[in-house]
Amino acid sequence: FVMVATASPDYVVPSTACLVQDKMGMKRAGGMDISAGCSGYIYAVATAAAMVKAGLYKYILVVGAEILSRLVNWQDRSTCILFGDGAGAAVIGAAEEGFGLLASDLGSDGSMGSILNIPSSGVAEPVTHRAIDSNRIYIHMEGPEVFKAAVRHMENTTMAALEKAGVDKEEIDMFIAHQANNRIIQSIAKKVGIPKDHMYVNVERYGNTSAASVGIALDEAVRSGKIKHGDIVVITGFGAGLTWGCDVMRWI
Repeated sequence: FVMVATASPDYVVPSTACLVQDKMGMKRAGGMDISAGCSGYIYAVATAAAMVKAGLYKYILVVGAEILSRLVNWQDRSTCILFGDGAGAAVIGAAEEGFGLLASDLGSDGSMGSILNIPSSGVAEPVTHRAIDSNRIYIHMEGPEVFKAAVRHMENTTMAALEKAGVDKEEIDMFIAHQANNRIIQSIAKKVGIPKDHMYVNVERYGNTSAASVGIALDEAVRSGKIKHGDIVVITGFGAGLTWGCDVMRWI
């Protein structure tokens, strides 16, 4: 099965997952996209793990991928400079008891969707010449409101997931938050109580790559040896929707 988390799909239909499935020659694989904004990778890992645990699939390719440079208004310097393009991926499969995904917590609040959205991007408000001329086809973000909501919800979802997993925050070996900006990341870490040497941050190199950010950071942390067998790894995200979530894993 192929699962692609993205806020910048190639098309409304077909799904980006189907395009990946075709290009990789996965003739027997199912596929779908997950639209959860910057929380997409967190949602995809939780969904894929549940599908594997249920016995529906043996291995699931989870991809977080974005080309946000095509969805920002380059005249809006308060927003466009924050975002980047990128992709991160992982294969989800069965793990021995006590390893793999220990718990997840996912949440959303559609009543606040207007503070982070692309106004003209679907059938509710189709793309027209008027929408293009008024820049409604680009990312709209109310920065201060997004900041407050991101810190609050990522702290709460992290603590909820840890409680579900039966893991104390002192046991966390690696904490990876959605790489929105460093102030948000540091605020969450301070509130949860995560030491700097137990965090991975790469936002200064890539910017906010939305659904790709956690996957990219996770891959870099593994490749650099910062995550080892048996480590407790926590990934958390917040994004448009509003959505938020956290996955707690013991690394295999």
